[in-house]
Amino acid sequence: MQTLVAGSPKRVRGASLPRPSASGFTLIELLVVLAIVAIASAGVVLTLRDNSARDLERDAQRLAAVLASARAQSRMQGTPVWWRPNATGFLIDGLQPAQAAHTWLSPDTQSLSPAFVLGPEPVMDANTIVLQSRQQAATRIQLSTDGLRPFAVVQP
Repeated sequence: MQTLVAGSPKRVRGASLPRPSASGFTLIELLVVLAIVAIASAGVVLTLRDNSARDLERDAQRLAAVLASARAQSRMQGTPVWWRPNATGFLIDGLQPAQAAHTWLSPDTQSLSPAFVLGPEPVMDANTIVLQSRQQAATRIQLSTDGLRPFAVVQP
């Protein structure tokens, strides 16, 4: 049914109205998509951490827990206990029954600190253990104690 309204084009039978071109995206649509991709990629980059730093932190947290346990056992047994680093991890010497060597959670971790005694005295010398990434020498983390408190992870 045809209607003639002021301002509407006159329609001729058989003729079709011109259709808008649908051959691409508008500039606004492209800019919106580009902004969404930029925000998403920035979020991903910010959430990613260096794997070696994360692995060192995990090894340091584990070492702090093992040292606290070994120190408590040393005081309970009344015997000196030694912490000795080696190429693949560390050893706790002096506990009964003897413990197996502990390996680092990450094979990239190494200790730069010498061996030391954990007890049995209630107060020990202040100590710092430095753990380092083998592949990224600048990536380090420290565990420290003042001799009274347990070892705690501190960033260098």
